[in-house]
Amino acid sequence: MRDDDVVVVSAVRTPFGKFGGTLKDIPSIELGAMVIREVLGRVKVSGEEVEETYYGSAVPGEVGLETDVPARQATLKAGMPPNAISLTIDRACCSSLSAVRLGCRAIQAGEIEVALGVGAENMSRTPLILPPHVRWGTRLGNIELWDGLYGLGYKGFNPVSVDAGEVALEYGITRQDQDEWAYQSQMRYQKAFSEGKFKVGEELMRVEIPQKKGPPIILERDEFPKPDTTLEKLSRLPTVYGSPTVTAGNAPGLDTGASAILIMSRKRAKEKGLKPLAKILSMVATAAAPRLIAAIPGFTIQRAMEKAQISLDQVDLIEINEAFAAMPLVSTKILAEGDSKKMASLLEKTNVNGGAIAIGHPVGASGARILMTLIYELRRRGGGIGVASICGGLAQGEGVVVQVRDE
Repeated sequence: MRDDDVVVVSAVRTPFGKFGGTLKDIPSIELGAMVIREVLGRVKVSGEEVEETYYGSAVPGEVGLETDVPARQATLKAGMPPNAISLTIDRACCSSLSAVRLGCRAIQAGEIEVALGVGAENMSRTPLILPPHVRWGTRLGNIELWDGLYGLGYKGFNPVSVDAGEVALEYGITRQDQDEWAYQSQMRYQKAFSEGKFKVGEELMRVEIPQKKGPPIILERDEFPKPDTTLEKLSRLPTVYGSPTVTAGNAPGLDTGASAILIMSRKRAKEKGLKPLAKILSMVATAAAPRLIAAIPGFTIQRAMEKAQISLDQVDLIEINEAFAAMPLVSTKILAEGDSKKMASLLEKTNVNGGAIAIGHPVGASGARILMTLIYELRRRGGGIGVASICGGLAQGEGVVVQVRDE
């Protein structure tokens, strides 16, 4: 244990709301402010002590409803001082894990000792967009609105569901494999929830939504999980957006939520009398050919382990974000180098409490979510080494290796 280690001292998220659900009208900036207050309040750290805040958001149309600089707005709404430094990051679904990485890098460089990595998204508030020429007038004809959520892709590129499905098949991962993983994700979440693993006070915080009349609405659990999922139901679902394998059932929803992770140098944590939740061993960013979005978490984990100087045999738990079921399946096959027995062993310790297919995927918040889910589960098991990775649009990747020990 060294004074210049970077350690996680607090990690929390809101419950994730489903598309059109309880959180649908709350701006993501407000959710970001909520989770900032909570992550600091749990360990009695003031906003004045946070030297830099990095804030992930991946749906610019939604934060655009509040104009811009969501990081600045969220930190001020959270009660942080006017001189607080913040930066908004858009690295697609990687954004909040990128936020943690940039804070980690600043601490490792010796520039600061305390940083926040935050992410927030409300996909339910994503507006429909008018074409630019409407500003200057349209003499005749209909005006078509553009929905940035429809197709799940980027202009000039395939829908991500098409790329994920095609690459999955190239790696020998079938539609049935993906449906079976999706079913397992839902069932693993239900088991974990029944065991009290997703509870307020640990990974989750309580969200109160004031009402004009009557008491506030209280949200204390994720809305998206589907306990009545069956393989038969999943097998009947049609594929989406031209994908050969991806359906609404083996993919997550268009969800809402916020996540925050507070990191410090070990020296500062000691000075404040805070017990670290985990030590960060390495963090990496990656990118590959745009269509390889299903494979990039596997490549990223390899890079993160190499940087941390650990082998796959030393890893106790893995979190791979389930942007689609294809991601953990393709990525573990890459890690196993095609060895089916080794792949099966890796899948046993991957997303052990379910993943985004059950929990939800508010894109800007998910990277920090998989990291805290990993840390809290390692702590329940008495410690160990874990690795987490997430893909982002057009095959971007973020990865992290952490160690949990009784300190």
